[in-house]
Amino acid sequence: MQKLKTSTRGICSLLKASSDMRLRLFLFRVPSHSTIVRFVKKIKRLIHKVLDIKQALAVAVDATGFELETKSYYYRNVEEGYGRKKTKRFMKLSLAADIDKKLIINYKIRKSLAHDTRDFIFLVKKLKCKYVLADKGYDSKDLRKFVLFKLKAKPVIPYRRNSGLTKLRGRFKYIKLDKRLYRRRSLIENIFFCIKRKYGSVLRNRTYATQKVELIIKLIAYNIDRMQYYLLLIVRIAPALIIVRFIYNLLY
Repeated sequence: MQKLKTSTRGICSLLKASSDMRLRLFLFRVPSHSTIVRFVKKIKRLIHKVLDIKQALAVAVDATGFELETKSYYYRNVEEGYGRKKTKRFMKLSLAADIDKKLIINYKIRKSLAHDTRDFIFLVKKLKCKYVLADKGYDSKDLRKFVLFKLKAKPVIPYRRNSGLTKLRGRFKYIKLDKRLYRRRSLIENIFFCIKRKYGSVLRNRTYATQKVELIIKLIAYNIDRMQYYLLLIVRIAPALIIVRFIYNLLY
């Protein structure tokens, strides 16, 4: 479903039309779309246990949004004062990613509006890393202290103009930004782009629970695709272009 960017009804139609696909999946009959929906509800949020990635050299943290297909933006109005105002509804996804391998390590999903800093500690508290990269939206003394003293890592987070110096252990100390390393933070934006381009930026399920599971499946599908590249490198049958990109990522 994620590969073909279709819904449960769409995948049932494809199975009915393709006998070869049914043979490969060992299906004697095509299930109804409600059967697939019930199966999706049983899937638990265990991406970190399935992939078991808990350490990386450098971890990047950022957030993005996914559109909801339940109601069109143009038909969603809310009364405000004397007029009507169109509202945006989306699912917010916060990620912690290994920027060297471009793999997703941890995630947090919210439906309500919330500042990015609320999910920062949850995303990185169980990780082992040397560097934590984030943009100016995560500029906070408490978050820097957590990275320094709890994770024993270096925060690579630029300062805002009104943030001033960071007070650590009773004295003021300015942590110099490693600009060369900070440039690699943009790789997590590339991860968001790949997920939305390959598997779609719209969640098609109706309820919050199934929308959450659909988004988690997108993350699992992305990680499996990335791990295939490393598997091809191990067995030495990867195309030349993949090997060149792998070496380039290691060097730069």
